[in-house]
Amino acid sequence: MNASTWLPAAGAEAEEPGGSGPGPDVPEATGPDGAGPGLTGGGPAAGREGREAPVPGELRADCIADSAGGLTFDLTAPQDADTTWSAALVLRLRGDEGAADEVRLPLGPNGSGRLRAVLPSTVALAEGRWHAYADLGDGREPRRLLPGVNDLRSLVGRRPLAGIGRLGVRIPYATRFGNLALRSWLRGPHAEAGDILVAPEGLTVSGRLYGAAPAAGARAEARARRTQAADGAPGGAGPATVTVPLTVEGRDFTFTLPYEELAARWAGGDEPWDLWLRPAEGARPVRIARLLDDLPDKKRAVSYPALPVPAAAGEFTVGPYYTYDNDLAIRVAGPARPAAG
Repeated sequence: MNASTWLPAAGAEAEEPGGSGPGPDVPEATGPDGAGPGLTGGGPAAGREGREAPVPGELRADCIADSAGGLTFDLTAPQDADTTWSAALVLRLRGDEGAADEVRLPLGPNGSGRLRAVLPSTVALAEGRWHAYADLGDGREPRRLLPGVNDLRSLVGRRPLAGIGRLGVRIPYATRFGNLALRSWLRGPHAEAGDILVAPEGLTVSGRLYGAAPAAGARAEARARRTQAADGAPGGAGPATVTVPLTVEGRDFTFTLPYEELAARWAGGDEPWDLWLRPAEGARPVRIARLLDDLPDKKRAVSYPALPVPAAAGEFTVGPYYTYDNDLAIRVAGPARPAAG
């Protein structure tokens, strides 16, 4: 799965509260051609605002991702800049002001007029969206960085060691306003979604479990996002969790979730159901997500069909989708009601 030519606008301005959203059949994000798989460049400011050349004084960072999860940032120093030993690339977690939510990476010379900073895979970034700045050590406030050319090819088809205790994923992207940011995930264990088959009888998901090994009692769980009553049955609509067994081969898993069971537990409106994997009986559940590629926002770039499902209350529409956090979910749309006469 590859990013489009332009870094997708998937920044803080488009965050999805609680992981909800319009659900399946989201149009695929597109952009102008001109780069190979995993190569992005220019940012949306260039394509959407007709800007073909950088404004003097702008700072653009080229990013190179490695298969271990590290990132290298290269930028051209302004001609009038007097960088010092304290120059740094600054990452700030969106929505937080504390010092613990800022990461400073040394920014040093890398050839004539070029500066480089490295974010190693061993440096943990809290899960969220991080804005990128350049502090040139010249006494000025850190300046927002714009995206340059990004080589994300090593993220496509990335397969970390299955026994890794905690999985870190960082993907650079352009915000809606054309600035450089990183989407970070830090999960352990992690259930990576792979092939997804949408069929009339249900949804079949294959994937791989990292940081844990499936054992007796392993199962997938679909959980209604609605608030549950004490007995787990809001409004008498039936259990708010549907479970199905896993087919396991090593750390790879497959399961099929029948749509009829979700429709039978419908409690009104359009209901999102989040998909989880429980590695063993009594184990902590793990969110199923798709993180190991170069797409920071699959909700805008990936869509699946929603299929009609007959039920006692009428015909439902059920289909999978990715949330803004790249977690896998299913939306159940209730039967249409006749217009009031």
